[in-house]
Amino acid sequence: MKVFRALAVFCVSLPWTCSSWSQTVRPSSPAKAPPDIFLVTIDTLRADHVHCYGYDRVQTPALDGLARDGIRFTEAFTPSPITNTSHASILTGLLPGSHGVTDFAVPLSPAHPTLAELLKKQSYHTAAFIGAIILDSKTLAPGFDRGFDYYDDFPEHPQTKSRWGRVERRGMAVVQRAEAWLARHPEGPHFMWVHLYDPHDPYEPPPPYSQSYKDHLYDGEIAYADSALAHFVAHLKQTGRYRNSIIIIVGDHGEGLGEHNEDTHGIFLYDATTHVPLIIKLPGGIHAGTVVFAQVRTVDIVPTVLELAGAPAIERRDGESLAPYFAGSEETDRPAFGETDYPLRFGWAPLRSLRSEGFKFIEAPRPELYDLHLDAAEMRNHYEAQDARVEKARTMLAGVRARERLLQGSNATTAQGSSAELKALGYPAAAGASSTAQSTSLPDPKDKIEEQNLLHAAMIASDDNRPADARRSLEKVLALDPKSPTALRQLGELELQAADYVKAAQHLRAALEVRPDDATAAFYAGQALQKANDLAGARDALETSLKLMPGQFPARLLLGQVYLGLKDPKSAEDQLDAALLLHPASVEAQLTLATAQIADSNFVEAAQQLEALSKLQPKNAEVFELLAKAYSGFGKTAEAQRAQARANLLRGKPLRGNR
Repeated sequence: MKVFRALAVFCVSLPWTCSSWSQTVRPSSPAKAPPDIFLVTIDTLRADHVHCYGYDRVQTPALDGLARDGIRFTEAFTPSPITNTSHASILTGLLPGSHGVTDFAVPLSPAHPTLAELLKKQSYHTAAFIGAIILDSKTLAPGFDRGFDYYDDFPEHPQTKSRWGRVERRGMAVVQRAEAWLARHPEGPHFMWVHLYDPHDPYEPPPPYSQSYKDHLYDGEIAYADSALAHFVAHLKQTGRYRNSIIIIVGDHGEGLGEHNEDTHGIFLYDATTHVPLIIKLPGGIHAGTVVFAQVRTVDIVPTVLELAGAPAIERRDGESLAPYFAGSEETDRPAFGETDYPLRFGWAPLRSLRSEGFKFIEAPRPELYDLHLDAAEMRNHYEAQDARVEKARTMLAGVRARERLLQGSNATTAQGSSAELKALGYPAAAGASSTAQSTSLPDPKDKIEEQNLLHAAMIASDDNRPADARRSLEKVLALDPKSPTALRQLGELELQAADYVKAAQHLRAALEVRPDDATAAFYAGQALQKANDLAGARDALETSLKLMPGQFPARLLLGQVYLGLKDPKSAEDQLDAALLLHPASVEAQLTLATAQIADSNFVEAAQQLEALSKLQPKNAEVFELLAKAYSGFGKTAEAQRAQARANLLRGKPLRGNR
């Protein structure tokens, strides 16, 4: 291990830091420019699958080089095994229960400033470049863009059906977009966040990594992500930015890879998914090659960056600056808390954990206690209720929960419209499970992990257009648990896509019997029943969905159409008016409303809104056909004839009298 230097030397070397440090600089010392700060998060990156962390089956020269030029933390831990939650902690310095982003699409509360906002106050130019739609600030990560001058969201209407560009970007594409922005904005200082998603499953590295790592594709994804990082580092060196920069490399969480029977991540809190690499390169090569063996946390990143940038510390934080470790003035382990509410999506118990003083405690329906000195793989559970370590851990977890209640800024639920993107990335859409449910009243995730692996495989197969494989996986889930609401709902969606509407409705109704508060399952059931011509059943299902989640435009529109089919135009008008409040520009909703108004003999109102629509849609034959009916309804015969003639012309029909 590198011999540590005195902290005073480190302080003198960084005159751009906060006032208490800069006082140590002699008045004659020339002022240095504030450093550029580059935060690179690599998704789903286990620490023990990086070469400089002792893993020989992968080549990671960029990470290895940054470790040689910087400080490598061997024992860094994330508080969450889920992308949005873990990144919210990286960007705020808060634990998940404090910042409130405990699920996808939950807004990050303005009460919790992001690192970008804090550095913006220090005159930093800020930009973020993301590798997956899961961090898109318009959909699945609202609030993450606060403080960024530029946030590279995904296009609202992608031009491709491929996952590349639709829900994910290759690492090289991400860094090239970052480099292009940096070239367009040369004036610093800069704070840039670059997110590389590649190691996330499905593991599909491009050539040559798909061949050289064909027997361990996860490592191939890591090697490819490292090559993208190498490209970015080379750009910083070529443009002269590397030497005076702070570069932080961190994994957001790890990957199960079958350990504890977890194929991917999100369910458990074992080290496989919570132990991540953390490397910090300082300006001028200060403390190059230092290795820190103490246990630290990703919530420590924000306080560290703020101290290095000379920014005021934030009062609301769950982390502390890592600067004392740089020169060895601190060597003690910091307690690492973990939590996951992801099991709630399946109706299973959430988990909480504490990793401290050489042991790991996991609060679950069947609690777990591991002696990490003797059992690093966490295979031998030594839990006893009266164990002093258990009592201490529960006291510390209770203290964290009490503090989190004071800091909690958002109780939002997953946004509608995000389910397709989530499933494409291998995550189920929210299914109505309550996050306040007592963990002891729900199944232990340890008993459900086989089901989770099958559900995940089904979602990936469905997105890959392999419905037969998806069905096989889901049928295996139902063999394990015939009342699995997630499997029933996914089967219903598959049959809906296959146009087997009766079978789809059966599965979706069964899902609703198990989980009656699943608004999306109720909406899909409404779709299936409407297609099966069970309009009364469709009405009931859609009404149920809207009671649970009123702001659904597709459900309002479909319910209006169902009411029309039931010969209830007045109720149809009510639903379509509500739909247009949500999306005023929807042509389909306007046409359906006009149809309902005509059916209800509201001819004047129909004509007025169709006249306005005809100016925006002058080539839409349906607009003029309905306008003709509306005019006829209140005696404007000539206008009706002209409107019908226009509709015929647009449809290519011959005019009357023509041969």
